[in-house]
Amino acid sequence: MSTSESWFEDNRANWDDRAALHVASGYGIDELIADPSRITPEVDQDRGRLGDLEGLDVLHLQCHLGTDTVSLSRLGPRRVVGVDLSPASLRIARDLAARAGAEIDYVESNVYDAREAVEGSFDLVYTSIGVLCWLPDVAGWARVVASMLRPGGRFLLRDDHPMFMAIGEDVSDGLRLEQPYFERPAPMTWDEPGSYVETPEGAPEFRHGRNHQWNHSIGEILTAVLGAGMVLDSFEETPFSAWTPWPELMVRESDRYRLREEPDRVAMQYVLTAHRPA
Repeated sequence: MSTSESWFEDNRANWDDRAALHVASGYGIDELIADPSRITPEVDQDRGRLGDLEGLDVLHLQCHLGTDTVSLSRLGPRRVVGVDLSPASLRIARDLAARAGAEIDYVESNVYDAREAVEGSFDLVYTSIGVLCWLPDVAGWARVVASMLRPGGRFLLRDDHPMFMAIGEDVSDGLRLEQPYFERPAPMTWDEPGSYVETPEGAPEFRHGRNHQWNHSIGEILTAVLGAGMVLDSFEETPFSAWTPWPELMVRESDRYRLREEPDRVAMQYVLTAHRPA
């Protein structure tokens, strides 16, 4: 097994454990099943950017448990495909889709192998929040995205901002840059149980804490998208996050978080839209 293959094997096992933990925490699954009109906050905030999906073919990369995938399916597309490397996540996603009455095809695949694993091309490729940090090569990722789009097809990426990701976890002395901002060949490797949700009592044992992550600068991401032949339509940075790594410094506003004091100091997310030329 090559070094990169071992990284992905570690991450796959880590995400299998995260899947079980996320289900135990709730993750909005019961709400999606109970209300056929419900859309996750992650998808809902980009409804205007997604546009009219009626009759279109939609691909969701790194779909995890499929909560956003189900939400996309409720916006009227003809075909919806979700791709993820974690078999445990996809088992949950398929069960959720069945219980929610959503017709979704889920494919187990590393993102870099998605073109070979998924048939056809798409009008929209969507991927959102906590995605690029799991990929070592942002230029290769962008080429895969472009290859999945039919001419005129659109792409939407919302993710954690690389500046946000470069700040360390210990903020007892304030915000400090501790992690790399730019892409590096070698990953940042962590070995700790748990995820970005609180661990509820009685949650399954977390056995695979080892995981590997990479940061990618804004310049590297934009250059990758353009270099893959896509046309940039919009790019926005925001001071809000979908999760809270520093509870002592952050406050919740509806379904998102910001710094309690001077939130304009740090960009926490960005959203990018692009298209493949017709």
